Formats: sequence, structure tokens, C-alpha cells
Amino acid sequence: MEYLESHKMKQGLLPSLEDLLFYTIAEGQEKIPVHKFITALKSTGLRTSDPRLKECMDMLRLTLQTTSDGVMLDKDLFKKCVQSNIVLLTQAFRRKFVIPDFMSFTSHIDELYESAKKQSGGKVADYIPQLAKFSPDLWGVSLCTVDGQRHSVGDTKVPFCLQSCVKPLKYAIAVNDLGTEYVHRYVGKEPSGLRFNKLFLNEDGKRYIKLSICIIKYYKIIKQFDVLSWFLFVFCFVLFFILRFQSERESGDRNFAIGYYLKEKKVDLFCLLYFEGCMSVINLLFAAYTGDVSALRRFALSGMDMEQRDYDSRTALHVAAAEGHVDVVKFLLEACKVNPFPKDRWNNTPMDEALHFGHHDVFKILQEYQVQYTPSEDSNNGKENRTVHKNLDGLL
Repeated sequence: MEYLESHKMKQGLLPSLEDLLFYTIAEGQEKIPVHKFITALKSTGLRTSDPRLKECMDMLRLTLQTTSDGVMLDKDLFKKCVQSNIVLLTQAFRRKFVIPDFMSFTSHIDELYESAKKQSGGKVADYIPQLAKFSPDLWGVSLCTVDGQRHSVGDTKVPFCLQSCVKPLKYAIAVNDLGTEYVHRYVGKEPSGLRFNKLFLNEDGKRYIKLSICIIKYYKIIKQFDVLSWFLFVFCFVLFFILRFQSERESGDRNFAIGYYLKEKKVDLFCLLYFEGCMSVINLLFAAYTGDVSALRRFALSGMDMEQRDYDSRTALHVAAAEGHVDVVKFLLEACKVNPFPKDRWNNTPMDEALHFGHHDVFKILQEYQVQYTPSEDSNNGKENRTVHKNLDGLL
């Protein structure tokens, strides 16, 4: 504080937020090591991948590439990097988030995690065959506060099925957009004491707290799939694998019975085909993620649009470039003739992804292909036929 006050007196004016943040992290030094800034940032609970910090991280990467002293930031360079996100960063470093001392909090979470890890009772759910195949030794905890502070510990990279844990999230979305009065016309709000899959409606013809039904009516009244479609598509992409879908369908006779019962009571059912429709782009992006060229070749031969986008407008080429799969990138460019310039919702191209993740061989391939690429002028009419012919021409 003494250093800060003396600096303010020398300048003869109040420092900006950027100045205050610099002095807070620098602790009297003239320059800040980049790793010190990143470490301090993570200690607040924010991550470098936070989309709210995209401008800051992009500028930081650019600065590191273009300055001779790439690992140190003086005040001017620091201000240049943080100015776009200064309000959020100031809140973080002034401990204005919902959990001010995030490091102490996560330390306590880790202790609870280790304590719970010793528990070996219970068993893996087996009411769906695919769920029964999961290892009982997997255990992970991830959290995100309302301010976007994040922490993960354990087996948090292993895909899993949320099952009924997703229902409160769906319920919150429906209530937020429609209000409790409207939502509670279709679902109750008190625990019934009945099993989750019991064939039962109350005297008003309502299904007690079957939160998944909130989504059914919601889909009928919205014209655009905006937030809810994004929400469902995210979970489709991460969790909705074909085997699990088939397993649920093959063992879900009671769920079908509940569905027909609700249909009889004039509750519109959400079309099952929507989920199967999601599978097209999910399979495409998953094949690109895993580097499965054989699967991609099958998709291309079946006439699939190899430029399909997910909820973030990312294509298979984005995913392959980010993962560094050279063979996949070459296949998509040379065989499928995909557009090398697509931008996702953050305006990143596949080339940006390759550069960001350090896949220089992929970056070079994309750079060379972009020079010779000629965009097509396909209209929507007959697009599917042209897609098939384009895929076949590239593969033959």
C-alpha cells in the first residue's frame, strides 16, 4: 500500500483499474512474470479457458509471441492485455466473488473428496445395462460458483451419464423462462413418496415432480431452440452415446408406458427422433475428436454434410485441428473439400485452434490449403445431392 500511495503522489492523479491491478500483482516490482499472473488468476478460481477472459488471453498469447522478453510483462504490456476484461479481473483480485478465499475453499473440498474416496459401499446402477458397465472406482468432483469460479478433482475427464441429476437444471431453465405458475400446471412441487417410474398421476392429472416433463411443454411453445436447445445439445454431445441410448430404449418399457399414459392425458411428448437427429453431428464431431478417419469416411459416403456445426458453431475441422489429428484434417480438406475458413461463435477458425494448441503441422496444412481453396456457391436447393457428389468425388 505504501508503494501504491507513493506512486499515486508521483503521478499526481488516481491510477486506473489496470494500474491498481498491476501493483497488486507486481508487489513493488517493475515487471510481472507471466506465470505469476496466471498463477494469481487461478488462485481466484478463474481459469484461462473462461470465455469471459477470451480477449485477455488472446492478447496475452499475442504479446508472448511478438515481444523479445516474452515471459515478463511491464506495466504498459500488462494494461494492454487486461484492459478488455478489467472489470471481471478487478472483482476477482479484490475478492469480490461469492467465495473470496477460493484456495482455502478448494483445499477443504479436496479434503472432503479424499475422505469420501475411502467409501466403498453401494453399487453401480444397473437398471440400464450400459450403466452397469461403469467402474465403481471412478470418483470425481467438479464445481462452478455463480461467479464462474471452478475447481475439479479426481476422475473428472471420464464421460458419464447425469441421468436424473440433470432434472433440477432442466427445471430451473423452465421456471426461469416460464415462471413457476405455468410450470406447475404440468408438474407437482412436493415429494410424493412414490418411485420415480411409478404409473401415477395425482387427482389433478399432474405427474408429481417428474422434472423431465418440464421440457416437453417448453419445446412446444418456443419457436427457436435458443438457450434450451443449447443446453440439451451440450449434454447430448458430452453424454449421449449410441450404446447408452440404445440400452435405455431397449430396457425402457416402463418409460414408454409412462409416455403413452401422459399422451392419453394430453401432455405432448417430446419426439424421440430429435435425439436420434442430434446423433448425426455428435457422431461426426466425436469421430474427429478421436481421430477416427474410417468413421469419417463412412459418414462421407453416406452423404452426411461434413461441415455440420455444433451448438458453438464448431465443425469437425475445428475439433480435428484442436486435437492435432493430421490425418483427419487432410481427409476433411482433400477428400471432403470442406470450407477451411469456418468461424465458431468466438470467431475462431480451425487455423486459430491449431495455433492455440501448438499443432504447427496442422497449422501449416491449413495455411497451404487456404491458398488454393475456392468457395462453392451452393444454394439450399439440392444441397444434399451436391454434398453426396462432392464427398464421392473427393473419395474416388
